[in-house]
Amino acid sequence: MHIWVDADACPGVIREILFRAAERTGVALTLVANQPVRTPPLPSVRSIQVASGFDIADNEIVRLVQAGDLVITSDIPLASEAIDKGAKALSPRGELHTAENIRARLNMRDFLDTMRASGVQTGGPPALSQADRQAFASHLDRLLAQHLRAAKP
Repeated sequence: MHIWVDADACPGVIREILFRAAERTGVALTLVANQPVRTPPLPSVRSIQVASGFDIADNEIVRLVQAGDLVITSDIPLASEAIDKGAKALSPRGELHTAENIRARLNMRDFLDTMRASGVQTGGPPALSQADRQAFASHLDRLLAQHLRAAKP
């Protein structure tokens, strides 16, 4: 398993949870962003800086992700593409995107985009709460535990 992070929009507190998990488990963690991203000096953690532009970081993650990997993103289309390649996708709020629920989430995203384009104020997401952080950490721990159990000879 390799963890790919859509780092341009990933909250710092979530990055810290990911860094601790990478240190604890040794699972490879790569942050992809269109700006420099500071990472701790751990052998399993690295960052990739891509050019600025719409969806450049997302496209790089889709190019590199493989079946069995995990993508951390709040971008529903990126999550969908990762799932299509056999990866898992987890939002920074702890929502696990799956083949079973991603189409409904894409439809809702497209509906809200249409509403915003017609002038309706839909508001943004609420601030990341302690419950969101706990949900993220819990899902991440479960996914890592599954991976580590499966990797044992």
